[in-house]
Amino acid sequence: MQWFGKGSNNVEDGRSGGGGRTAIGGGIGIIVVVLGLIFGKDLTGVVSQLPTNAGTEEVKQGVPANDPQAVFVSGVLESTEQVWDKEFETMGKQYEYPKMRLFREGVQTACGYAQSSVGPFYCPGDQKVYIDLSFYDELKNRFGAAGDFAQAYVIAHEVGHHVQNLLGISEKLDQARGQVSEKEYNRLSVKLELQADFFAGLWAHHAQNLKDFKLEAGDIEEALTAANAIGDDKLQKQATGEVQPDSFTHGTSQQRMYWFKKGFETGDISQGDTFNANNL
Repeated sequence: MQWFGKGSNNVEDGRSGGGGRTAIGGGIGIIVVVLGLIFGKDLTGVVSQLPTNAGTEEVKQGVPANDPQAVFVSGVLESTEQVWDKEFETMGKQYEYPKMRLFREGVQTACGYAQSSVGPFYCPGDQKVYIDLSFYDELKNRFGAAGDFAQAYVIAHEVGHHVQNLLGISEKLDQARGQVSEKEYNRLSVKLELQADFFAGLWAHHAQNLKDFKLEAGDIEEALTAANAIGDDKLQKQATGEVQPDSFTHGTSQQRMYWFKKGFETGDISQGDTFNANNL
């Protein structure tokens, strides 16, 4: 893909201090649903209160012009802003832009403290997408999903969770916490994640029409390769040699590819109601 825009004004760069020791709002230490792409189920035990001896790192607005990867994700975020602006306008609503925080190693969020090992995630408490850009090395080397559009898919998926938050869809999972069995809760989590994949595909569909955006040959295949690589069934098989469907939280490789592709092919948000779909 190619992006010719200026990039989003909503990127915060907290990488200068290293260690991600940023205090936001004092650190509330309350675990909420954090929606990550790879490891982003409920991050209980991973996201926690910031240690009391942690300092505060410098956070800069915008990204350095000589940092191609940071400039790239800023451009992707800008394209999502343009697409969802129009989608929300069509629904008679106003889209509220999320922030994107770049960090290294760990970061304090309104959802608690998270290390980069959890992968990219979205925190509804402060409406921010968090990413340690070193994750893209893992995406390429560990998951075999290389390419700039695979990287863009990661951002679009997390922004999809922001859209769910704004539309009140994420509340379905919040309300179910502690009220349903673990199996049922996981089932709802899968529906939420597959819808975020659909929203990522919807973004790609409409981004084609942006004047600053250009899809290139192989781009969609890169996204589908990434979706395939991070299906619950494939990850479980690689990790343990076994597959346990009741523990799925994001969906199978086939499901993730299907919903991204459906979003891309239809561009119709009404087609992405995974919660009422007969078959996922």
